[in-house]
Formats: sequence, C-alpha cells, structure tokens
Amino acid sequence: MEAKTSSDIIIGIDLGTTNSEVAVVQGGRTHIIEIDGSKILPSVVGIADDGSLLVGHTARNQYVLYPERTVRSVKRRMGEDVSLEMGEQSYKPQEISALILQRLKRAAEEHLGQAVSKAVITVPAYFSDAQRQATRDAGQLAGLEVVRIINEPTAAALAYEADHETAKTILVYDLGGGTFDVSVVRLSQDVTEVLASHGDNHLGGDDFDAKLVQHVLNHLKETKGADPSDHRAAMARIVRACENAKIALSDQPYARIEEEYLLEQDGSPVNLALEIDREVYEELITPYIDQTLEAVHIALKSAALAVSDIDEVLLVGGATRTPLIQKRLEEALGMQPRAEVDPDLCVAAGAAIQAAVISGEQVSSVLVDITPYTFGTSAMSLLNGEPYPYTFIPLIRKNTPIPVTKTEAFETLYDDQQIIEIRVYQGEDPDALNNSEIGSFRIEGLKKVPAGNIILTTFSLDLNGILQVTAREKSTGLEQRITIDNATARFEGQALDAARERLSSLIEGEARDVTTEHRESVQAQALIEKAERLMETTNPEDREDLVDLTEGLKDALDGGDFSAIEAAMSALSDLIYYLES
Repeated sequence: MEAKTSSDIIIGIDLGTTNSEVAVVQGGRTHIIEIDGSKILPSVVGIADDGSLLVGHTARNQYVLYPERTVRSVKRRMGEDVSLEMGEQSYKPQEISALILQRLKRAAEEHLGQAVSKAVITVPAYFSDAQRQATRDAGQLAGLEVVRIINEPTAAALAYEADHETAKTILVYDLGGGTFDVSVVRLSQDVTEVLASHGDNHLGGDDFDAKLVQHVLNHLKETKGADPSDHRAAMARIVRACENAKIALSDQPYARIEEEYLLEQDGSPVNLALEIDREVYEELITPYIDQTLEAVHIALKSAALAVSDIDEVLLVGGATRTPLIQKRLEEALGMQPRAEVDPDLCVAAGAAIQAAVISGEQVSSVLVDITPYTFGTSAMSLLNGEPYPYTFIPLIRKNTPIPVTKTEAFETLYDDQQIIEIRVYQGEDPDALNNSEIGSFRIEGLKKVPAGNIILTTFSLDLNGILQVTAREKSTGLEQRITIDNATARFEGQALDAARERLSSLIEGEARDVTTEHRESVQAQALIEKAERLMETTNPEDREDLVDLTEGLKDALDGGDFSAIEAAMSALSDLIYYLES
C-alpha cells in the first residue's frame, strides 16, 4: 500500500466571526488542534507597539485599548469591496482572514509534523457567492488550496452524525459570539442537504456581554457616581470581567464581578464589587433569545415543515451553553437539544470529517464522554401547574459531556430553619418520586434568618462516574457533601419499586405562614397517598397500623393543628420506611 503523502492531508477549518478552530482526522478519530494551549483561536488580528503581527488571544487583549490597530469580526465584511484600517496600513477582509488562516495552518503543521496545503473551510449557510469566493481567496493567500467550502450547519450535523445510517431531519441552532443562524438540515446516508436557513449576522454572545457591561455601568453610576465609559483601561477590565461572568452563569446561579482600583475619581479609587444573579442576566438577554426563536419558526416555515417533523435539535456556538436558551428551545420544540459535542468545536470537527471523506479515509463519529442519565434533586416547585414538594430539579442533564459541574440555588421554606436534607436522584421523570434516589445528606446549624435563606447545591460528575454533591449556605459558607461512586453505572439493575419511594423534599420544615401551610398540606396529602397504596400489599396487621396513622393524619389536617400534623406525619413516615425497608 502506498504511503500517504503530505499533499493528501486535508485539514478542516471553522473560520468564525469571534473564534476560529482547526481540526484533523487521524486514525479515524477527529482531533481539534491546540494553538498556544487553547483549542480556540480568537478571530482577531492586530499590530503591536513594535509593529509585529498579533493573531488570536494577544490581539484580542489589545483590542479595547488600541482598536485603531486591531481588527475583529472580519467575517462580517467578507465579500465587501472595503478596506479595513489596522495601524498605518489598510487591508482587504480577505487579507485579514488570511492571517487567521495562516496561524491555523501553522498550528496544524506543528501538530502533524509536516506541511499542510489543503483545507475544507466552513461558511454560514446564508453566505453569498461573493462571500464564499472571498473565503477561497483568503485560503489561497494563506497558502491553502480550499478543496471544499461547506455550510456550517452541514459540518455540525456531520460532527454528530458522521456514521448515520437512517434519514433524519435536523434543526441546527447556531449562536456564536457575533452571529446567529438556524438551519433545517436533511440527512440521508449519502447526502446532507440544507433545506432552509434564517438568522442575523449581528446577533450573538457579544450582545449578551454588552448587556452585562451596561448593567455594570449603571451600577457604578448609581452607587459610585462614576462613569468609566471614556476610560479605555477601565472598560477593558469591565468587558473582560463581564465575559467571564457570562461564562460562569452557564453553570452557576451567581457570578461576582470584582475589579479593584478600576479608576480614580476626585482623588479616590473606584472599586467594583457586584454580584450578578442568573435570573437578572436572563432578563437582560431574553429579547435576543426571543429573536432567535422567531428565526427558528421562520426557517421551519421556509422548509415547509412543522415542529413535529424535526427529529433532533443540535446546538452550535458557545452562547448556546446559556441554560435559558436550552430551556426555551426544549419548550418550543418539545425535545431536549443535543449538546454532547462541544458547541465551540463541532463545526471544525465536521469540517475535518468532510476533509477525511474527500481524502478517502474511514471516519467514525466524534467520540465524547457523556452521562447517560440526568442527575438532580427535589424541591417544592410547580408540577403540572400546582405546588408539589417532590418536583425533580435536574442539575446535570443526560448526554452532557463529562467531566461537568453545575450549581443551582434553592431557598429555605420557613423562618429560622436550621436543617435541610438533600436528596439526590437519577432519572428523567418530572416527579422525583418516580426516579431513583441514589444518596442523601443533611446540613445542620443554618443561620436563624427569615425564609428564603439561599442554599447553593453543586453536582460534579467526573470521567469515572463519581458524583460529588455539595450543599453550601451562601451567606456563611457552611457546607456538607456526599460522594457517590459509579453513579453512571449503578442504576440499570435497580428495581423500579426502589425508584418510587416516597421521600422528603429538598427542604423540609414546619409551616409558619399561609404559604408554608399550603406546602405542609401538600406534603401530608402525598404521604397519605403513599400509605393508601401500601395498604394494598401489606399484611392485615400492618394494614391496620397504616389505617390508624393515616386517619390520625387526616384528623390533624382537618383540625389545622401544626404540631399534631407534624407528629402524625413523622409517625406515618416512620412506619412507611419500616414497611419498605
């Protein structure tokens, strides 16, 4: 067999508005190539103080301070007959893009240990012929023969379905840093076809950042009387801090933005210390998400398809890590979007797969480690529109790439509550009691404060299937945790009955006001229902005890005596636990 020559190697490139990546298939598997320790290269080019070329992270770092000698988002100008100033020179968009492509080419050559001269490059489905030709020209300027230009949604679909055997209709939701587009893609065994696309090439994660930046500026004006808008260094720090906060809020309910000595005002330093709540952040970006969902329906209409015709939803672009986006898509389309392939990298991976197919290589689908189960806890929340104490709250959704860490905030139910009990479940049912309980633990000694004391609950799942669950009182840092070994492998053999145990809600306690009175009643009714189901399978003697304790709880509920209700619930819970153990 003839050895493969360097000219046969074809790399795959995602030339993005905000970030770019390069990938290659080796041994049938796709590899994203690192550049300066990162798989992502910011699509930013600049000239340093000494006149040297900056590409990537270094160029992005200088942009806010020296925008006159830095160019970003050049992809938006591809196909236009314009000149872009960078320092004392002007460049065509193709030339700026060529500098990015050249850096990606060099990284691939360093990784492979040999020269590279061919590439598959991706473009948005809505790119015009002029924009596609400009992309080819940029490749040629970078020393690359562009053997194929493919649409980004096609590449994303290939990354997920490289070895698909059945025909599928897929909706690709691509929200990057600077652009958004949604495409309806039909996959058959031999053909991948984009049926319809719609989007906005001026909408992306950068707009989310801008909303946070404005929120911070408003905070500084209101609390410090300071406006750093005209201070380049201060704004650079704020922009970077907001970007980091946005990323943190994908996995945590809160993020802190802290910048000491941001600027000086009236001879005194202005320090920034602000906590961002995920709910506040989601309110800021909701109008943008609404726009993307409108585009989804326009794309479906253009493809003459209904929501029910879509088999899968694929997430592409770093901004799709935003939990609200995934939630809204699931509500609108009736299915959980797939996100097991890194949304920042799946387009480059798909380009590499297409490159390997062109060069005659056998390719497997992208291999990732994911969790096959959803992990979460239970809490008082709405289920089917009604308050229910055992509502399942997912923290780590199935098909999430691992390792992964997710945090959610919960609140105590009543004043001066000092104990909470955390129940850990695995399953997909919105009723936690229909899932499998895999662990539990308590935190004791909480602060005596009004109801609403925030408890941060963190689930961390590693590559070995070890799940660590931590609960921490936000105000004091008081913390407890549990480690569950082999969490992803232990449930298949569990009996279904074990998944239906009537267990405590996330946060337990006495009722002391109208709201918690209703919660207590709901919990008691749930306990009664469990007891009545048990009566059908227990022996006559145990059945008599169940009947007596159930009637006692009903009497306590009718009398509205909270102490009596608590005592009756405790006695009935103990008997149920005894009978089921």
